[in-house]
Amino acid sequence: MQAQHFISSETKATTPPDLHARHLVAVRIVGTAIFEYQVRKTPAARIHLESVASMAQAQGDLTYFDALVVAHVLGTYTHSAKQHQEMSHA
Repeated sequence: MQAQHFISSETKATTPPDLHARHLVAVRIVGTAIFEYQVRKTPAARIHLESVASMAQAQGDLTYFDALVVAHVLGTYTHSAKQHQEMSHA
């Protein structure tokens, strides 16, 4: 018995990237960088955290509140960010 192989010139269906999965991957990468920074407290770990967080935020893979967590860890948590957080919970 021989298997039959069908060759089609039809365009194959593609699925759009799963945005939730992208967000989870970004959170994992940034979370690992946060952990590394909190353990090591080196300038290199801080630079790494800042760069992966800014890259993920620029690509739209981090939420505003994810960015607030990073800012809080880095000590750059501002008064205006706190006001925004309070307004969103009101």
